[in-house]
Amino acid sequence: MPDGSATLTLTLHARIAEIGAADWDACAGSGNPFVSHAFLSTMEDSGSASSRTGWLPQHAVLRRDGGEIVGIVPMYAKSHSYGEYVFDHGWANALERIGEDYYPKLQAAVPFSPVPGPRLLRRPGSGVPVAAMASALEQACASHKLSSVHVTFCQQDEWEGLGDAGWLQRIGMQFHWENQGYADFEGFLSALSSRKRKVLRRERRDANAAGLTFHSLSGADITERHWDAFYAFYQSTVDRKWGSAYLTRSFFSLLGERLGDKVVLMYAENGNRPVAGALNLVGDEALYGRNWGCRGDWPFLHFELCYYRAIDWAIEHGLTRVEAGAQGRHKIQRGYLPKPTYSAHWITHPGLRRAVANFLVDERAGVEAEMAALAEESPFRKGED
Repeated sequence: MPDGSATLTLTLHARIAEIGAADWDACAGSGNPFVSHAFLSTMEDSGSASSRTGWLPQHAVLRRDGGEIVGIVPMYAKSHSYGEYVFDHGWANALERIGEDYYPKLQAAVPFSPVPGPRLLRRPGSGVPVAAMASALEQACASHKLSSVHVTFCQQDEWEGLGDAGWLQRIGMQFHWENQGYADFEGFLSALSSRKRKVLRRERRDANAAGLTFHSLSGADITERHWDAFYAFYQSTVDRKWGSAYLTRSFFSLLGERLGDKVVLMYAENGNRPVAGALNLVGDEALYGRNWGCRGDWPFLHFELCYYRAIDWAIEHGLTRVEAGAQGRHKIQRGYLPKPTYSAHWITHPGLRRAVANFLVDERAGVEAEMAALAEESPFRKGED
């Protein structure tokens, strides 16, 4: 695989432990904790990303002239399409109806984490273009005779580069809160219309009048007692949503051990009894909301732990945004506005490729129209309040 005067060689690795943490993180950078060696090794070492869950590591590594690692793609061979949050079940069904296999496929992603961030990890100064990374993934797909490669929740520049390389482009939508230099939560409230301010104040007042004690814990403040409780919350949420508990109990302990202060747990107790928790990770610019769970029925507790305390924490620590995860139109009224997410797809079957390309044109128009309509529901002041 040529790259100017150098040759790039591709290897696939069934364990992240085969790749040194220093090399991995030199390519990943420090901005997004989900693509760090610490987070992804926690996924594997805890048995969360494994044959049990259908996420088999196939991490792609690019070396220049067979030596220095200049690029990495966190990637998995998938036997299903669960835990991805970018849905392609219809594509799989279409290919299988004509007697061909869609699975296994390759997924460049962070398992069970609909968090936008870099996916084509390139060492700074290496000069490796997106086109070379795309070619490497296409090569991996062809050499294993697989149906497709999917790069999900990637950055916009990666998405554009993959599109230039001939990949199919898809957009989705999430809801993010953006810090406009607010001094505190009241400063944020002052940017809302008076009617919306009253709603949020009432919700916070009622949540904080329920007799619960709230904590924002990070690093060594999170003990095994907290993780025991949070794992019970996590399982309760999975049970209510008819899902699968992909994350093991050991995942949470390893997460706290390996990521330290990058883990923030919003935690509520009724007396000495834990009743709810919201798990977040911290990047250079954003607080990323991940899992939530609750035991009991408490007024507006979900909004308080997942949204309002996340905003409080982001303002206090000078972060530019809070990304509260997938879905949830109700987030708009709480200051989380629609933002596009990006994915790119390489499909080998020409007929399926054409069909998916046509589908994505229509889907993109629909997503863009929905985002524009939802933006009109913004709670922020428009002109005079």
